[in-house]
Amino acid sequence: MSQKKSLASIAGIVALATFISKIFGLVREQIVAAAFGVGTVVNAYAYAYVIPGFLLILLGGINGPFHSALVSVLAKRNQKDAAPLIETITTLVSTCLLVVTIILVIFADRFIDLLAPGLATDVRNMAILQLQIMAPLAIFAGLIGIGFGSLNASDQYWLPSISPLFSSLTIVIGVGGLFWFLGEKINSPEYIQFGSMMLAGTTLAGGLWQWLAQQATQIKLGISTLKLRFDWGREGVNDVVKVMLPATLSSGMLHINVYTDLYFASYIENAAAAMRYANFVVLTPLGIISNMILVPFLPVFSRLASPENWDELKMRIRQGLILTALTMLPLTAIFTALSNPVVRIIYERGVFESSASAIVAPVLLAYGIGMFFYLARDVLVRVFYALGDGQTPFKISIVNIFINVVLDYLLVQEFQTQGLVFSTIGVNIFSIIAMIWLLHKRLNGLPLKQWFLILLGLVIATIISGFACWGSNQFLVYLWGEQGLLIQLINLSISSLIAVAIFFFITMLLKLPELEILFSKISAKFSR
Repeated sequence: MSQKKSLASIAGIVALATFISKIFGLVREQIVAAAFGVGTVVNAYAYAYVIPGFLLILLGGINGPFHSALVSVLAKRNQKDAAPLIETITTLVSTCLLVVTIILVIFADRFIDLLAPGLATDVRNMAILQLQIMAPLAIFAGLIGIGFGSLNASDQYWLPSISPLFSSLTIVIGVGGLFWFLGEKINSPEYIQFGSMMLAGTTLAGGLWQWLAQQATQIKLGISTLKLRFDWGREGVNDVVKVMLPATLSSGMLHINVYTDLYFASYIENAAAAMRYANFVVLTPLGIISNMILVPFLPVFSRLASPENWDELKMRIRQGLILTALTMLPLTAIFTALSNPVVRIIYERGVFESSASAIVAPVLLAYGIGMFFYLARDVLVRVFYALGDGQTPFKISIVNIFINVVLDYLLVQEFQTQGLVFSTIGVNIFSIIAMIWLLHKRLNGLPLKQWFLILLGLVIATIISGFACWGSNQFLVYLWGEQGLLIQLINLSISSLIAVAIFFFITMLLKLPELEILFSKISAKFSR
């Protein structure tokens, strides 16, 4: 099998599995929105989940530092040597994260006060209890991340990509059952308190289920067992830690920006819940596409790290960035033009009404603008990881903390909740510029002018398609209104298709080879 075909096959597996997981994730968010709306439970959960969620994304996510470190090391080694190395890393990580779990349980109140000093008393107390319930996710986050990396390094892509489904399904069953049986008491204090505990408890259970599914497959493949190994001097452990530690710190610095955003959000009513709902809408397509791009490209970047392969590495970097733009920018056009209809269609049911949509929609618009910058930054970070350099992204992330604080302070005064999202976009833009410039120096020159002109053309296509999307939706609303879910879906679908068609019509004029790659993959999927 050719490398190109192999990449396409991996991307297809990851895309399908991630799509299924994201669909269940969407159902999860819809049920949470219907059960709790934009209110106390979700606002408390937004803060209580910050640290467990941070650890799940940081340590347990596909393309996270644990995943990236293990893939970059195991991809260069014989699979028969994998099990002892994985077991040693698992023992080391679990020991450290057990200490973290204990600290979270004991000092939950102090963590919540540190994250959100502006919370009302009832929200604060609820957030403390939720954090204590979810604290063991710290351990499962590390184990899940190790599982992702181990399975991907063994050419197993389906289970790692679909395993987040287990977490979503657990919340769907728990919260959905609560809403089904006790929905008539939705505004009672008992419902709110029990619902808060149910949301936190099912989140923890979902993490456990996700890890157990991965562990069963690892045992079946013979790449890991539940055996504890304290052989810290084993060959390969230092190589993993060398990438894992700075990568974790780098990603951790990035998530400090999330803490900063939530600190400011605690002084804005319902801001945390609005950011959660809007962010998930964006992360649904972004997660699918990012896994398609980052998962197959990371091993390729690693294999091209030697100087004699740098010409091909530069081509692959361009390929990753342009494919990111071709997939993200049409979505930017749609989310910025149709943020309100999108939120109404996805969330308006149960206690989530038009007033809640009016809070979430502007935040979705802001997130939509930043989609390309978020994913492009991740592509470039993986290039540094492949080069064995976790220090550079870490140093950039430290600078980003100060930039984010300044931007948050300035922009939140002008744009409120939107300003927090705009601040994140500014940080990502700085990161992209810094990393491209450093790669330009390290790899003996990148065709920066050519890349800039291509991206400029794609931005122009995005602006034009966005206006076309908005205008076509306005015309359809004038033509037959927007009452009823079916009419809203028709309006959204037609307007989105017009935006996508115009975007790709304009980009075809640029005659990009990446566009041909994208079209060939899409046509191959539909021809099966």
